[in-house]
Amino acid sequence: MSKTTFNMVVAGGGIGGLSAAMGLAKAGCKVTVLEQASAFGEIGAGIQIGPNAFHAMDYLGVGEAGRSKAVYIDKLVLMDAVSGDHISDLPVGEEFRGRFGNPYAVVHRADLHGVLHDACKANDNITLVNNQRVVSYENTANGAKVTTESGDVFEGDAVIGCDGVRSMIRQQLTGGDELRLSGHVAYRAVLKLEQMPEDMRWNAAALWGGPKCHMVHYPLQGWKTFNLVATFQTDVSNVGTNEPGTREEILSRFGDVCDRVRKVLEIPTEWRRWVLGDRDPIENWTDGNVTLLGDAAHPTHQYFAQGACMALEDSVCLSDKIQHCGGDLNKAFQQYQDERIVRAYRVVLSSRMLGKMYHAQGVERLIRNSVMAAKKPEDYYHSLEWLYGGTGLMSAAPQAAE
Repeated sequence: MSKTTFNMVVAGGGIGGLSAAMGLAKAGCKVTVLEQASAFGEIGAGIQIGPNAFHAMDYLGVGEAGRSKAVYIDKLVLMDAVSGDHISDLPVGEEFRGRFGNPYAVVHRADLHGVLHDACKANDNITLVNNQRVVSYENTANGAKVTTESGDVFEGDAVIGCDGVRSMIRQQLTGGDELRLSGHVAYRAVLKLEQMPEDMRWNAAALWGGPKCHMVHYPLQGWKTFNLVATFQTDVSNVGTNEPGTREEILSRFGDVCDRVRKVLEIPTEWRRWVLGDRDPIENWTDGNVTLLGDAAHPTHQYFAQGACMALEDSVCLSDKIQHCGGDLNKAFQQYQDERIVRAYRVVLSSRMLGKMYHAQGVERLIRNSVMAAKKPEDYYHSLEWLYGGTGLMSAAPQAAE
């Protein structure tokens, strides 16, 4: 008789790790989540959530809780940061929801993480453990185990590496593939509503594309704050995350933008700075009873706003494969990666291309503006069908809630 209840070890307690835990628990597993920090939480600010993420959240049982934390914007807006001209809109209202079965929204990263954390705490099959940074894994006769920085060992039937872009599980699994630095740096800040200029308080996710730079802003937390992200290209070679940024650096990198953009960038008194990187696609995420999920498997730039969404999708897919594997985890892991690899890496490579488009300069900038201005909403909807249309989630995913 095949085994149907598994004990799983999840390395990492971010959005990927907690969503993985929810999916595994739904599949009947008992799950131990190991988080390196002293408390479960998320750094950063706002993220954008597409219909595909809401499909996944519905499957995981946190759809309504997630929706309650979101701000539902009317459109995505592309602006020219040099001229200040409007280029194009992508409406994400009623027609968009009807087309894709769920909304497009923005949410504070910590709020989404909190929804998943609360759901995990309320689930008797999930155990959350802090202060445990996984540094290595080992396949065993009966499953797999991990060793943490403190020397503790956690063993189960399998290990899921959800430990992010600098994953120690991936480093061992691949033999150490390199983090691919893009030369792009993201500055992030959160403004109180009253700090945001009135004429830019749009119910939209707005992107201002400039030469080797761009700025994004949108409302958060029930319109109490605005998320502000300013990204620029440089020759930076370190891999810092969540470092203090300087007003002088950000303004120097946006020297060729219009006054409207520059005035917004002058507002924050505190910036946090991230050096952005991803990794080239790999053909295998699995070593025996160990597999990767989320950023550990397919780290991506933020330009497609799909990093968290892909981790949520991974969790749904892995849950489904385990439920239908007949007790064979190796089979489940193989089917999971086979189903996810092309879709996840299409996002990774598409995100790289979008970064080039947003940062266009000279004649390329004029071509971008002309091409994007000619697009109608239906053109956008058609081009996004592969991403938002539900084809990336298996038939086990229920229909979105009304």
